[in-house]
Amino acid sequence: MIGFPPAAWLGRYSARAARSDLVSGVTLAAYAIPVALAYAALAGLPPQVGIYGYMLGGIGYALLGSSRQLAIGPTSAISLMVGASVAGMAGGDPARHLEIATLTAFAVALVCLVAWVARLSVLVKLISDSVLIGFRAGAGITIALTQMPSLFGVPGGGTNVIERVVLLAGQIPGTNPVTLALGAAAIALLLLGARRMPTWPVGLGVVVLGILCVTAFGLRARGVVVTGAIPPGLPGIGLPSLGFADVDGIFPLAAGCVLLAYIEGISAARSFAEKHGYDVNPRQELLALGSANLFAGLGGAYPVAGGLSQTAVNERAGAVSPLSLLVCSATLAFCLLFLTGPLADLPKAVLAAIVLTAVAGLIDLRALARLCQLSRTDFVAAAVALAGVLLFGILQGVLLAALASVLMLLLRASRPHVAFLGRVPGTAIFGDTERHPDNLPIEGVLAFRPEASLLYVNADNVLDAVRKRLDAGDRPIRLVVCDLSSSPTMDLAGARMLRTLHDLVSARRIGLRIVGARGRVRDLLRREGLAALVGGIERDVSLDQVASEAGGTKTEP
Repeated sequence: MIGFPPAAWLGRYSARAARSDLVSGVTLAAYAIPVALAYAALAGLPPQVGIYGYMLGGIGYALLGSSRQLAIGPTSAISLMVGASVAGMAGGDPARHLEIATLTAFAVALVCLVAWVARLSVLVKLISDSVLIGFRAGAGITIALTQMPSLFGVPGGGTNVIERVVLLAGQIPGTNPVTLALGAAAIALLLLGARRMPTWPVGLGVVVLGILCVTAFGLRARGVVVTGAIPPGLPGIGLPSLGFADVDGIFPLAAGCVLLAYIEGISAARSFAEKHGYDVNPRQELLALGSANLFAGLGGAYPVAGGLSQTAVNERAGAVSPLSLLVCSATLAFCLLFLTGPLADLPKAVLAAIVLTAVAGLIDLRALARLCQLSRTDFVAAAVALAGVLLFGILQGVLLAALASVLMLLLRASRPHVAFLGRVPGTAIFGDTERHPDNLPIEGVLAFRPEASLLYVNADNVLDAVRKRLDAGDRPIRLVVCDLSSSPTMDLAGARMLRTLHDLVSARRIGLRIVGARGRVRDLLRREGLAALVGGIERDVSLDQVASEAGGTKTEP
C-alpha cells in the first residue's frame, strides 16, 4: 500500500515549524545554487539543469518521503556517473546527451517502482560500509581529477584516471595563473567558511565574489573561462523524445544510480531520523526516490538523490518537515525567473573549487587506515572498490563494489570458526579451548561448535576442521558431539555434511551426538534421517548431559 507520510506531520504542524522550514528552505536554496551549477557541469549538462533537479526533485520527494530533513538534488557521484556513461551513448551530441540524461531519470523512477513493488529495500545491505569507504574514496579522487583542468585553466581530457593524470601533467606548464589564483582563493574561502561559519551559505557568497571579480577586473580578457548565459525561466514539463528502447545500456546506468542513490539517501535519512527521534520507512524511501526522479525527469533534469551534505545544511538551518524542500523549490524558481543574468560571468574555476571542497570528505584516509588495522578482509574489499572506480569508472565501480560486498560476505560465511570445546573448571559450562587453554578436555569426547549457520558454502570446511582434529589422534575419542547452539539456520548441504560426519566417525567406531539445535534445524535433521543415526535430536539434551553419559566428567578437579 502506498503511504502518504505528510499526513503524519501535517496534523501537528505549527506556525513555529513553518518559520523554521521557511528559513531552512531559503538557506538550502542558497547552498543548492552553486552546487547544482557545478554538478551539472560534472554531468556534462547545461548549468540550469542542475537547478531544475534540485527544484523538481525536492517537490517529488516532499510528497512521498518519510524523512523530515533529507534534501534531494544532484550529487557528485551520480553526476559523474551520468556524465561519463551518457557521453558514450550520446556520441558527442549535446542535445542527445541531455535527452539521454533526462531519460535516465525516468528509468531510475521505473527501477525504484519495481524495487518498491518487489520489496527490495534490502538493497541498502548490498554494499557494506567497508566497501562504501573504498568506493567513496575512488569517486572522490575521480571527481577531483575531472575538476583540476578547470582549476588550472587548461583543456584537460582523458576517459579514465590514468589518462587524465597524464594529460593534466603535460598541460601544467600552460596553466593560466589568474584562473589558478581565482580557484585557489575560492577553495580557501570555502574551507574557512565551512570551519568558521558552518550554517552560512558560504558557497553562494563565493559565487557572488567570483562574478564580481570577473566583472570588475575584466578577467574574461585574461583567459578566465566563465559559465556563459543561462536561459531565464522555469523548465518546460514533458516527456523525453527518446524511449527506453532507443538507448542501449540505459537500465544498467539507472540501476547503478538507484543503488548508489538509495544507499546514500537512506543512510543520511536514518542518521538524522535517529537524532530527531522518529523512524524512516526504508521501503517508502524507494517510492519517494522514484517520485523525486519522475519529477526531475518531467522537468528535463537528470537523476537526483538524497545526500548527506545538503541534508546537513537543511537540518542545521532548522528544517522540521519536507515543507522546507517546497520552500527551497520556490526560492530556486524565483532565481530562475529573475536572477540568471549575473550567473553568465561565473568563473568555472569557482565551480571547480566548489566541487573539490564538496568531494574532499569522500576521501577518508583515516577510515581506510583503521580498516587496515582492524580487518584485513574489509580493507582488501575497500581497496578493490577504490581500484574499480579508478580503473573502470563510477558505474562499473559501484557494481564492482556491490560484487565485492557479496564476495566478502561469502568468504566470511565459507570459513566459520569451529570452536573445539572444553569444560570450564568446576562448572557445567563449555568454551573454546583455543581462546581459553585452561578449559579442560572432556575425557573420551571431542565436542565442537560451528560458530555460523551451516550452509553449502561452509559445510565442507567445517567437516575438514573436525576431520583434522580426529586425525591428530592426540587422545582416544569414543564420542563426537556437535553443538549447534551457534548455528541459527542450516540448509540441506549442512545436514548432509553431518550425515557424512556420522559415516566418518562410525567407520572409526566412534559415536556422534547432536545438541543445541534450534527448532527449524531439528526439523530438517529429522527429515534427513539424522535423528535415528545419532540417538535422537532433542531440545532438552545438553552438552553437559551427553558428556556425563560418556564419562566425560572425570576430568573435573
